[in-house]
Amino acid sequence: MKTEQSIAAVKNYLLGLQERICTALETEDAREKFREDTWDRPEGGGGRSRVLVDGTVFEQAGVNFSHVHGERLPPSATALRPELAGRSFQALGVSLVVHPRNPYVPTAHCNVRFFSAEKAGAEPVWWFGGGFDLTPYYGFEEDCIHWHRTAKAACDPHGPDYYARFKKWCDEYFFIKHRGEPRGIGGLFFDDLNENGFEGGFGFMQSVGDHFLPAYLPLVRKRKTTDYGERERDFQLYRRGRYVEFNLVYDRGTLFGLQSGGRAESILMSLPPLVKWRYHWAPSAGTPEARLHEIFLKPRAWI
Repeated sequence: MKTEQSIAAVKNYLLGLQERICTALETEDAREKFREDTWDRPEGGGGRSRVLVDGTVFEQAGVNFSHVHGERLPPSATALRPELAGRSFQALGVSLVVHPRNPYVPTAHCNVRFFSAEKAGAEPVWWFGGGFDLTPYYGFEEDCIHWHRTAKAACDPHGPDYYARFKKWCDEYFFIKHRGEPRGIGGLFFDDLNENGFEGGFGFMQSVGDHFLPAYLPLVRKRKTTDYGERERDFQLYRRGRYVEFNLVYDRGTLFGLQSGGRAESILMSLPPLVKWRYHWAPSAGTPEARLHEIFLKPRAWI
C-alpha cells in the first residue's frame, strides 16, 4: 500500500460521501439546510462538520468528515491493540447521526473510517472500520427486514460471511451493558479490517457507505407523515436517553475524538437536541412501547 496515495483516495471518497448524504437529507427535509463549519485541530488535521437543525423531517442531523493526525495514538485506539501504542497515526472518517422529528421514524447512525499507524523503520499498520445501525422508537417488522436486507446486500459481494460476522459484532457492540439491552435493532459493525488487502477493505468500506441511504430513506418516507401525539413524543425522548448513555459511556468513536483532542462540538453532534430521563420507569404491558422492548430490542435474525 502506498500510504499517501491511498489516504488521498480514501479522503476523496469520504468527502464525496458526505456531500451526497447531506444533499439527500436536505432534499428529504425540504425546509432546512446544513450549516457547515470547517475546523483545524492544533495537534494536526481538521474536519468539515455539517449540521441540520429544526427541520420539518429531521429534528437534528449531523454529518461529519474528519482527517486528523498526531504523534501518538490515543488509548481508545490501542486498548485492543497494545502493540500499536506510541505510533503516530492518521485517521479519516465520515460519521453521521440522524434524529428524526416523528417518533415513528427511527434514528440512524453510520460511520466509515480508515486508520494508519506508523513507526519509523516499520511498515504502516492500517485498517478500515465502520458500519450502520438503526434505533427505532416504535417497531415495524418490515422496516427491520428492509434495513438488514440492505446491510446484507452491502456485504455479499465482499465476503460470504461478512453479513453474519458484522451483524453479530454490531449486536454485541451496540449493547448498553448497564441497562442490559441493545441500543436498537443493529445492522453492521466492523473494525480492524485489512484481511483482503487495501483494495478489498476500501471497496467494502465504500459499499457500506453507499448503502446507507438506500437502507434509511425508504423508512423515512414511509413513516414521516404518520400521526403521533404527546404520548409517542414523550416515549421518543425517553428512549433517546439510552442513545445518550451509550454514546457517552461506551462509544469508541466518541472516546477517540475526545482523547485525540478533536472538536467537541463535532464529536457531540451525535447527541439528540431534546431528551428525557425517568426514574425506574417501564412501559405498561400490552402497549406499543412494551412491544418495542419485548420484540425489537432483542438480537434476532431479521432475514
